Amino acid sequence: MPDKPSRLHRLIDRIRHARYPLTGWRRAAVISGQAVAGFVGVFAAVNLALSLSTFRGEQPIERTVQELQVLWFSPVDGRPMSSAAFAAVHGGDLGRSPDSAAIHAFLEDEAEDGVFLLDQVMIDRILDLNGRVDARSVPSGIYVGAHALGPDGLPFVPVTKFLAHYLLFPRHAYVLVVPEEGQAMVFSASQNAKFNIREHPDRLSARIEPYAPGAYDFPSSGQALHEMTRVTADPVEVAGALDLLTRTQADLEARGVRYGLLAPNSNTVIGCLLEGADAISRERRSSILLALRAPGFGAACD
Repeated sequence: MPDKPSRLHRLIDRIRHARYPLTGWRRAAVISGQAVAGFVGVFAAVNLALSLSTFRGEQPIERTVQELQVLWFSPVDGRPMSSAAFAAVHGGDLGRSPDSAAIHAFLEDEAEDGVFLLDQVMIDRILDLNGRVDARSVPSGIYVGAHALGPDGLPFVPVTKFLAHYLLFPRHAYVLVVPEEGQAMVFSASQNAKFNIREHPDRLSARIEPYAPGAYDFPSSGQALHEMTRVTADPVEVAGALDLLTRTQADLEARGVRYGLLAPNSNTVIGCLLEGADAISRERRSSILLALRAPGFGAACD
């Protein structure tokens, strides 16, 4: 007696031999819609698998729980953080009300271990303590940050902040400089339109501004989880970082490069900065995984 086909095989066979009540262009439209839906489903599944299997650290389950908690508590711009958020996310490591020194020591350990999360809940606590982000809480150094792309405002953000983080594997990269004295500064690259510049909106440009609410890459809502990597903690390199970034900003302005979805884009600028500073090799910058994680990161630096 032949084996009974599995449910999956029966489903596939039913789809293959489906009979559509429509004809002509309507039938073609239904089939095309099913094909697009299938492609989107496969794309989302692949991105979910990549998001849950790469850059997870030594404790991937605990990392995922932390991410979900941060996304749950992260408020829409202009709304206060829940009073229960910090204890729920970081209370096990830092207690309910750590001071700046405790946070600094915690983030120093995290930075030494490699890629770590700097999330909106932690940033909110730092602002409550110090009024700004600086070396009192975040160890001095040059960092590369990466975050998912998604809206920060209603009505979309309550759903998209989860979807963007897990179903869209690509990330947007930026540079964070935390000097030994003074406020932390962020270097963000994107198209002019993203910076609300109407003149030449399709050009690639950069902004250098304090790492504070309102900054383009500041942790908030749809981009509440930032994966940080400390490139260097050398005081000399940190002191000269803003001059280097200012020259890069001026160079982009002078060249008038048109922004590209895949390249040249913000990730290209960050990748070329790192290679130019000998922080990453050309081969590493062009690796397949980084190409998927940050499209444009390995593109040519012409």
